[in-house]
Formats: sequence, C-alpha cells, structure tokens
Amino acid sequence: MGFVTRYFPSFFVSWLLTFSLASLFHSQYIVNQLTNIDIAVSWQDRISLTLDDWLGLLPTYGVIIALALLLAFLFSGWLVKQLKGYFVSRQSTKHTNIKQYRTILFAGAGIIALVIVLTAIGSIMNIHLIAGARGWGFYLQLLAGGVGGLLFGKATGFREEYN
Repeated sequence: MGFVTRYFPSFFVSWLLTFSLASLFHSQYIVNQLTNIDIAVSWQDRISLTLDDWLGLLPTYGVIIALALLLAFLFSGWLVKQLKGYFVSRQSTKHTNIKQYRTILFAGAGIIALVIVLTAIGSIMNIHLIAGARGWGFYLQLLAGGVGGLLFGKATGFREEYN
C-alpha cells in the first residue's frame, strides 16, 4: 500500500496534465483546421469546444492515456532500478547521474505511450479516434505525453531523493 500512496499523487497529476494537454491540443487542432477553410470561430466557441472536448474525451481517451502511462511508467521504473544496480555494481561514478537519465527516461516513456496508443487505435479500429492527432497534431499529442512523463520523473525523483 505504501507504493500506491507514494506514487499515486505524482501519477495522477502527470496523467491529468497529459490528458488535459492532449485534449487541448486536439481541440485547437480542430479549430485551426476550421479556420484554414475560412470558418470563423469566436473565442467563446473555442473555449466552449475545449471544455466540451475535455469532458467528452475523459471517459475514453482519458482512461486509455491513464492505462498507457501506468504501463510505461511501471516499465520505466523497473528499468531505472536495473540501471541503478548496474552502475552501482560496476562502482561507477556515473550512478550519481541516474537522476537526470531517470527524468529523460520517464519523458520518453510518456511519448512512447502516446505513440502506441494512437498507432494502436488507428491500426485496430482503422479510424482516427482523436481527430486532432492527424498531421502535426500527432506530434502535439506526443508532446503532451512527454510533458506528463517529465513531470512524473521529476516529481518521483524528488520524492525518492528526500524520502
């Protein structure tokens, strides 16, 4: 139970940030596509669309992102322990730098989690469930995953250092 209470707050905040950014990027990608074909979208409509998308995507895309991040972060945590053990067993001075690699590893895990989610959804269902993940919107979704992973890596690294 200590594992859950120690990591859940950091996971929840990183998931919430990842999902919120992914939803925001999705909404604004759609708005951008509408403005590209000369459809006027007011600021009130932009805000309303963004909030509606956030609420509408939460039970599907939000849950999928949570599961993908959970698996990615569990694997990354295991990998960090393996790397730490490797550096310590070699009595290398580089083990003190594991904190910076750790954060990068979690950011990469967040990106990979979103790549897998978006690719799997596209391959299995043969549709783009997230319309904002087309074209350059795909890379914005990956950015959301990277930011969430970065936050998780920083937050849990800080906790491990001072606990």
